[in-house]
Amino acid sequence: METLRNSILFPLLIVWGGITAVLIILFAWRGLLEGHEDDQVFLAPAEDRIAQEQRVLVAKIDRLTKPIHYLMVASGALLAVMAGIWLWQIYKML
Repeated sequence: METLRNSILFPLLIVWGGITAVLIILFAWRGLLEGHEDDQVFLAPAEDRIAQEQRVLVAKIDRLTKPIHYLMVASGALLAVMAGIWLWQIYKML
């Protein structure tokens, strides 16, 4: 029986862990940004600066959406591949 370190699963597990760690960091960063987002309507001209800050904040949150989706797909796909390899190795041993 192969140990985990001698298996192809070990490098995949390391890559999956890295991708998932980056994904968690991006989720935390987006949550932090969303905590600063206000759901207000600014009517006075004096509040234009605050409205501009909110637009910049929303743009930052929107820029994080695509990388988060890609990392979610990559993490899920690697997890599925690792599960398939693990099941194949078990099947070969039987």
